[in-house]
Amino acid sequence: MWNDTDTPIAFLITFRTYGTWLHGDERGSVDRHQNIYTQPPIESSPHWRAISRSRMKQEPVKLNGPMRMAVEDAIRETCLKRNWQLAAINVRTNHTHTVAKIGDKKPSIALNAFKANATRVFRERGLWSSDRSPWVDKGSCRWLWTEKHVLDAVEYVMERQGADLPRFD
Repeated sequence: MWNDTDTPIAFLITFRTYGTWLHGDERGSVDRHQNIYTQPPIESSPHWRAISRSRMKQEPVKLNGPMRMAVEDAIRETCLKRNWQLAAINVRTNHTHTVAKIGDKKPSIALNAFKANATRVFRERGLWSSDRSPWVDKGSCRWLWTEKHVLDAVEYVMERQGADLPRFD
């Protein structure tokens, strides 16, 4: 059943750690000029990857077990405080997926809150001391208009991210 309102039911929100998917990467990439649905990504380019790597302000950030737990705790806390319904979460070593019902809020509000609170929890737990962010500037917010969209997104987040990661390091 289609949702006839102007408000999506939920959002699939994804954000990556800094420096773990650069332009020129073999997986392809998008930029502000080439980011249109159904268009292919920018092809791999060792030259562009080298340029992207040379412009980095810090080393790439990979999340260990305690950091992944801190991200999950921060997102759960954010949802609880803001009365958002968290339908799914999966924190990987270089990205985080969530499916959340946030009412009429813009998804960028949730994306920024998740990243900011995760960084705060990192610092509180002594997991991050840099004055730079561990996250890329933006993220992905997919609008989920039907319950089937939500169920498919939850299945993607929970079942199609690879094997479970250990909670220790």
